[in-house]
Amino acid sequence: MHTAKILIAYDGSDNARRAVSYTAAMVGSGGNRLVDVAAIERPADRDLFADDAAWKAECARRIEAMRTSLNEARAMLVAAGVPEAAVTTRFVESCRSPLREAQECSIGTSIALEILRLAEEGGYDTVVVGRRGVSKQEEFLFGSVSTKIIHAAKGLAVWVVA
Repeated sequence: MHTAKILIAYDGSDNARRAVSYTAAMVGSGGNRLVDVAAIERPADRDLFADDAAWKAECARRIEAMRTSLNEARAMLVAAGVPEAAVTTRFVESCRSPLREAQECSIGTSIALEILRLAEEGGYDTVVVGRRGVSKQEEFLFGSVSTKIIHAAKGLAVWVVA
């Protein structure tokens, strides 16, 4: 029997938490499924800080907050009955991060393309993403991660949770 692999694109927002909650409800304790909650680092803009120390401190704070949030997402899935061994989390550091330690990093051009790269490389069947609350004008001008994933995804299901 094929093990379904689900990748949740996670940024710690309320919409991302709803995507985790929806996935938990859909997956539950039944079936042969693996769920991976993945976050792509978005470092603070260096130009907004007076010096490197302040910038690095903010980057470290954001990383710690995201790791905590990823652990909370994992706990939500386990609490809903998804077996602990079937839930993983992943934090992909930015190549621009002053604190980068990992070999793998996100070049930061597109969160959507990074998520789809992870999905392809990991052999995922489904990508789950929360829909960001942007206006139609903002979505037209700047796009959204969920819209870009829908348009660029090939060979996998995409769940967009509003």
